[in-house]
Amino acid sequence: MDFYAAAVYYESMLTSLYIHIPFCLKKCLYCDFNSMADSSVTLEEYAGAVLKEMALRAERLPGPVTAPTLYFGGGTPSLMAPDLVARLIDACRRLFGLVHDAEVTLEANPGTLTFEKLRRYRQAGINRLSLGVQSFNDRYLSLLGRVHTSREASDAFVMGREAGFDNVGIDLIHSLPGESLTDWLDDLDRAVRLGPEHISAYGLTIEEGTPFHALEKNGELCLPTEDESARMFRQTMEFLAEKGYEQYEISNFSRPGFRSRHNRVYWRRGNYLGFGAGAHSFLTLSRFGTRWRNSLSPDAYRASIGSAVLPEEEAVFLTERDAMAEFFFLGLRMMEGVDLGQFYEEFSVAPDDVWPGVIPRLVARGLLQSFAGRLRLTEQGIILSNRVFLEFL
Repeated sequence: MDFYAAAVYYESMLTSLYIHIPFCLKKCLYCDFNSMADSSVTLEEYAGAVLKEMALRAERLPGPVTAPTLYFGGGTPSLMAPDLVARLIDACRRLFGLVHDAEVTLEANPGTLTFEKLRRYRQAGINRLSLGVQSFNDRYLSLLGRVHTSREASDAFVMGREAGFDNVGIDLIHSLPGESLTDWLDDLDRAVRLGPEHISAYGLTIEEGTPFHALEKNGELCLPTEDESARMFRQTMEFLAEKGYEQYEISNFSRPGFRSRHNRVYWRRGNYLGFGAGAHSFLTLSRFGTRWRNSLSPDAYRASIGSAVLPEEEAVFLTERDAMAEFFFLGLRMMEGVDLGQFYEEFSVAPDDVWPGVIPRLVARGLLQSFAGRLRLTEQGIILSNRVFLEFL
C-alpha cells in the first residue's frame, strides 16, 4: 500500500495483533462472521499460510513494532492444535515484538475442549480464555445451532481453571427467540456462579444473509419486543453490578483489573494487524489511519500468500471526518466516554464546530452527559446507543 512509503516511524509503534481462524464444526444460524464448516484448506495448511503472511507483513513494515496483545478469533480457534497455536505465538514474538506480559486470548467453543488441550494451550502461551457459551439453556443452544450443551459449557470452565487459566471470560447472548426475562436472568446467574473474570452480554442481532434472517422474513422467529430486549439489558447492568462486575463498555463487564486489553485497542482507535482469511487491520501510518481486510476465502487467501502477495482488500484511507466520527462512536462505547480535550488536540477543532447542536441536543434528551471535560453515554444512552452513534456519522 502507498502509505508505507510515506510513513513516519518512532522507535517502535504499539500494534496489537489478531489472528482469524475461520473454521467451525458447524455454522451457527445467527452468525455472519467469516466462518465456515467446510474447507479444502486444512488447519495445518492454514497455519502455514498465516506464518508466511506474518513474515511478508513484517518485511513490508517500515519500522519495528511492539505488540501488547494478541487475540485468536473466529470461527472456532479452539479447533487448532496447541502446537500450531504455539508456533503462531512464537512468530508473533519474533516478528512483531509480542511482549512477555502480553494479553494472549483464545476464543474457544466448549464443545471442542478437553483438559489436556486446555493445559497445552496454557503452556503454549495463551493466558486469557474466552468461552463462547452464548446460553446455559439447552433449548436455546439447539435453537442457535451451537454444538455444545449447557453441561459441556460448565465443564469447559472448570477444566480451564484446572488447566491453569486465571483469566476466563464467558460470552452470552440475550433477546433470543422465545426468551423471557426469567430465562435470561437464569443464564446470568449460572454464569456468575462459575466465577469468570469477564462476561460479555450481547443482544441478538439478525444479520442479513443468515438463516435467522430468512426465518425472520418468513415470520418464523418469535423475537422479544424492543422494550423486552431493553428490559433484559437493564437487568443485565443491575445484576452484574450487584455481583461485583464493572461495566466498562456497552456489552462488556469485568472484575476489577480484568478488562479486555485487546478490545480496548479497537475502541480507542489503536493500531492492530490482522492475519488470516477475512482478518481486519488498522494502522495510523497515514494521517487519519487506514483500514483494510484480507481475502475472505481460505483458498484465495492461501493462493495469494503462496504467490508472496499480501491478500489485502477493501483498503480505506480515512478522511479527517471519518476519523472524527470513529473517535466518537467507538469511544462512546466505553463507559469512560471520550475526552473532548483529546479530540481538540488530535483534530484542532471542537466537536460542537463539527456537529453543531448535536451534543447539546443529546444531553438535553438524557442520552449523553458531560463531566470533567469528558462526554459519556447515560443509562438511557446505552440502551439507545446506536441512535446516538448515528448522530456522529
